[in-house]
Amino acid sequence: MTDARTTGRPVRVKVNDVEYNLADFSPEAREQLANLRYAESEIKRMQAQLAIVQTARNAYRQALLARMKEDGMLS
Repeated sequence: MTDARTTGRPVRVKVNDVEYNLADFSPEAREQLANLRYAESEIKRMQAQLAIVQTARNAYRQALLARMKEDGMLS
């Protein structure tokens, strides 16, 4: 298998800090690699979503505390 972006260079993948030629992978290993890549991309996506929700939570907390202070519930 060659990299479509270059001319004839084999596609290399890194597993446990060791590079391998993708062409040497069995179909089953390629499927597991695809599954691993999908899982890693989902983790990154979910981490980004978590950061957004945590930021919103912090803003809501600050707004609540400000409202409570205005209402005389906090000193």
